[in-house]
Amino acid sequence: MTLRKPFAIGLVATTAIATLTIIARTFSQTNQSTSLDTGNVIFLHPDGTSAAHWGAARFLNYGSDGRLNWDRMSHLGVYLGHMKNQLTATSNAGAVTHATGVKVDADSYGLDETGKPMTALSGKPQTIMQEAIAQGIPTAIINSGIISEPGTGAFLAKVKNRQAHAEITKQIVESGVDIILGGGEIWYLPKEKTGRHAKSGKREDGVNLIDLAKRKGYAVVYNREELLKLPTNTKKVLGIFAAEDTYNDEPEEDLKKQKLPLYVESAPTAAEMLQTTLRVLSNRSKPFFIVQEEEGTDNFSNYNNAKGCLEAMKRADDAVGVAMKFIEQNPNTMLLTAADSDASGLEVIGEQISNMPLNQPLPPRQKNGAPLDGRDGTGTLPFVSAPDARGQRFPFAIAWTGFADNAGSIVAKAHGMNAARMQPTIDNTEIYRLMYRSLFTKTLPSSSP
Repeated sequence: MTLRKPFAIGLVATTAIATLTIIARTFSQTNQSTSLDTGNVIFLHPDGTSAAHWGAARFLNYGSDGRLNWDRMSHLGVYLGHMKNQLTATSNAGAVTHATGVKVDADSYGLDETGKPMTALSGKPQTIMQEAIAQGIPTAIINSGIISEPGTGAFLAKVKNRQAHAEITKQIVESGVDIILGGGEIWYLPKEKTGRHAKSGKREDGVNLIDLAKRKGYAVVYNREELLKLPTNTKKVLGIFAAEDTYNDEPEEDLKKQKLPLYVESAPTAAEMLQTTLRVLSNRSKPFFIVQEEEGTDNFSNYNNAKGCLEAMKRADDAVGVAMKFIEQNPNTMLLTAADSDASGLEVIGEQISNMPLNQPLPPRQKNGAPLDGRDGTGTLPFVSAPDARGQRFPFAIAWTGFADNAGSIVAKAHGMNAARMQPTIDNTEIYRLMYRSLFTKTLPSSSP
């Protein structure tokens, strides 16, 4: 694998407009009787993204006068992500709150303080996706990281420790979900088995979950080409696109030394995974429920890898665009986006060219000690924005406050069916209520103040 060219940050998703139009028309015809109060739900979780992350992606890809797909979503609310016992969310506890509508402790992965499964706001000991599966609603989880990442895993699994990847993966395969797309092959295979992605499994129990999935009727695919060739009438899909994550989340300098790309080159993008999922689920007679996480936005930020973060942001926004295109022909679809934390406190530093020359490396730090990133890491040339309305391009740097997740300036957005129900300030528990109302036509009492 070869390192990408310096400016190859935005990977354009190969969205087939004609295919999506056919999907949209087919789904509209089979769901004409569906009320616009209930229908499909697509929850996209671009992990770790604040308004500043989105701003950086906008400058780089579309310029200061341009707009992201995310910008064009119709409703937004300031997101309050505090946990039961701390102000800043953890990925696992944030996902549990999204999946159950209940505040939990920061170390929860679906269990309460006594080790029992969380009772959701609905009154059931099931997550919203488990309840959907029980009612025969077609479902899918999609992740650019290992599938046991909490943003998807917590919708289907409950464990004592978020590091229990083998058990989480097993619960996912056994859950009955229709489509599973992500990385993490090592957690599907026993230790003595080498996978398609050339690494040995890490399961201690000897179970081969890929074989189990095949017995359950899943078609198994391992790369972009195989995924995009799936027949439309495929019933169940297991996509395993990397031994671990589909990205290499290390500092820019380390990736350069190892000659590693930002993303596994054979793996599909977030947009491609969502596009295929819509193509498969659109043939069903019932509305569907999709939970998708772009995890690279969080992990690259946590390594202060600005180049990787901005590539991940573009991928997340491309997936938003696929969902919005689908909604144009399928108004009985709700799209929700929300992060649960602000990864590493990214901020954009933009100055005049005289103060930030395009041909001079950035200083490694600001005067207050905050580290700075250019287009290839510390001490490299500044990023350059896409042209504005007058055709001008401007230099900018990325500054970081640290390596951890922060409470940050997080914005949730909604588009399509029931989007107007998004409140200007929205507690993390309300994400569950919005999804529940759209899936089950039932308004649950609010658990937020």
